[in-house]
Amino acid sequence: MGKNAPLPPQELAALVLKAQDGDTEAFGKIYDEFLTPVYRYVVFRFPADLTEDLVADIFVKAFEKLSSYRPIFGVPFGAWLFRIARHTIIDAYRRNRGFEELSEELVDESRDNDPKLKTEQSLSVKRVREAIMKLPEDYRDVVLLHYISGLGHGEVAKALHMTEGYVRILKFRALKKLEGLLGAFPLYND
Repeated sequence: MGKNAPLPPQELAALVLKAQDGDTEAFGKIYDEFLTPVYRYVVFRFPADLTEDLVADIFVKAFEKLSSYRPIFGVPFGAWLFRIARHTIIDAYRRNRGFEELSEELVDESRDNDPKLKTEQSLSVKRVREAIMKLPEDYRDVVLLHYISGLGHGEVAKALHMTEGYVRILKFRALKKLEGLLGAFPLYND
C-alpha cells in the first residue's frame, strides 16, 4: 500500500504488536504504509482543505485505539484502520454539514503546466467525483475503498462488515451505475 511493495502481512503484524507495546517508530512505519491509501479515501469524500486534518484525526484515533485491535477476530489491520477512517468521515460530515463536498480544483503537479491539460483533467476528475457522490453510500464506499484506496475485496468486506461476495456484487452494480452516469468513460480495467 505504501510507495513500494506492500508490507508482507507478517511484517505488518509484527509492527502492530510493537506499536501496541508503545513503539512509536513501529507506528510511524504503519503510518507510512497506510498514509497514501487513507488520504486517497478521504480526498474523494472531502474538500482538499479539510482532508489533511481529517487524515491526521484518523491516525490519531488509530493510535489511541491501537490497544483494542485484535487480529484474532479475523479483521486485517488495514480493514480495521479503514473502519476508523469511515467512522471519522461520518462524524466529520455530521459536524460540517453544509460545506461543499467536491473540490473544484484538483491539480496534478507531476504534469506539465499546460492549462488545457489541467482544465481537461480537472473537469474529468470533477465529473468522476460528482458521479461517485451520486452513488448509494454502499456503492460509493466499495468503489472508494477498492479503486481509490487499493484495498482488496476481502479487506473491503472486513472494513464494511460485509461478505466478500456482497462486496463484489456491490462493486459490479456500482460500476454499471457509474457507466450510466458517465456515459463513454471506460470503467472496466480491473
